[in-house]
Amino acid sequence: MQYISTRGQAPALNFDEVLLSGLARDGGLYVPETWPQFTADDIREMRGLPYDELATKIMYPFVEGSIPKDDFANLVAEAYAGFEHDAVLPMKQLDSNSWMMELFHGPTLAFKDVALQLLGRLFDYVLKKRNERVLIVGATSGDTGSAAIEACRDRDCIDIFILHPHERTSDVQRRQMTTVLSSNVSNIALRGSFDDCQDIVKALFNDMNFRDQYNLSAVNSINWARIMAQIVYYFYAGILVGAPDRAITFSVPTGNFGNIFAAYAAHKMGLPVDQLIVGSNSNDILTRFLQDNDMSMLEVEPSLSPSMDIQVSSNFERLLFDLLDRDGEKVEEVMNTFRSTGKMPLDTSKWELATRLFTGHRLSDEETLGAIGAIHQSTGELVDPHTAVGIIAGWTQRLEPASPLVCMATAHPAKFPDAVEQATNIRPPLPSRLADLFEREEKYIVLDNTVSAIQAEIKKHNRAGTQN
Repeated sequence: MQYISTRGQAPALNFDEVLLSGLARDGGLYVPETWPQFTADDIREMRGLPYDELATKIMYPFVEGSIPKDDFANLVAEAYAGFEHDAVLPMKQLDSNSWMMELFHGPTLAFKDVALQLLGRLFDYVLKKRNERVLIVGATSGDTGSAAIEACRDRDCIDIFILHPHERTSDVQRRQMTTVLSSNVSNIALRGSFDDCQDIVKALFNDMNFRDQYNLSAVNSINWARIMAQIVYYFYAGILVGAPDRAITFSVPTGNFGNIFAAYAAHKMGLPVDQLIVGSNSNDILTRFLQDNDMSMLEVEPSLSPSMDIQVSSNFERLLFDLLDRDGEKVEEVMNTFRSTGKMPLDTSKWELATRLFTGHRLSDEETLGAIGAIHQSTGELVDPHTAVGIIAGWTQRLEPASPLVCMATAHPAKFPDAVEQATNIRPPLPSRLADLFEREEKYIVLDNTVSAIQAEIKKHNRAGTQN
């Protein structure tokens, strides 16, 4: 399997190289040169497989030639052995034809664990084979950071620096990052928004001298391996509700577009999909695009669903690449215009192509609280604000009533206890393994929103690349 950049100027790479490089050297994102294909009969044969066996079958074409199949199967099995539910990602029925897949039974209670528990092991495997080490830099709006830290803590070949927006995550989200005191972990609270954090990470990767000196790598969903691991649970959910003999509708609360892009990838690989529904909060750039062809940046507004407080959805570039017929030069032109003007010009025909599969829906904070309460009243389930947005988006926007609807539950309700309690008068407790989270010591530094400040911090505390 070879991977190409969405900007068309970087060389094609194999999986090892894509894993370690993260962002392409031309500023683009890597995608598979071709999508692996599974026929209807192939999908039928997957019925009843345990999650790790299904995951190995779906993902192996992406790593073939880089990792022997038995080694890969062992890495996958190890990644999911620590999840707290025997099904790994259990499905719950919400009504006669809609379900919720719980993606939060990993160590940090969020869907990011599904990819990052594997990603940490892949890094370890590849780096030891190559006798190398890396310095991982990541941006988080709340959940990626803790999942990445949990996956990479105490690993000999990795140093990890995570940027989060200062005072814009929930207390639980912050403490899950900042109470990890491992010597290879550094937490930076940036004075700014998640988009600012993400922009700095991209700037570090685009500074080729710095990137090479410190051997930078990425855990954000700009790293293809993140998307690869998320594709699996769309196949898993689809099979549980009747695929390939029924086409599925998926609803996903979406900020950076990675999770819903994985659903699109599953569709490209042969999973029958009727519709992909994007749930947004007040930071509704994706919904505005899907409803009105209005991809224009506004100020980021803090909300009850902070993981979606994003106006620059990095993974949208991967979809844009397909919408523009995989023309890297055109993608670069459109993305440069978006960055310079805050608006993305897209021909009506290309926008209409996106809307054939994707639908967007937004909820305000007030509507989100109402949704949490209504979902609890009708199903008995406590859901976090992001999941509530996704469920209501699915219930209100499904175009084909006969199509099974699967809503992705992206975080445990205890990660957002204030909002859940406000909506239901019930405060969801943390699982016992995190019961003492608010008693643990924190370690992080608050820095200004400048590339130079972050570079200086990395130079002081890295163990990878050139020592300083």
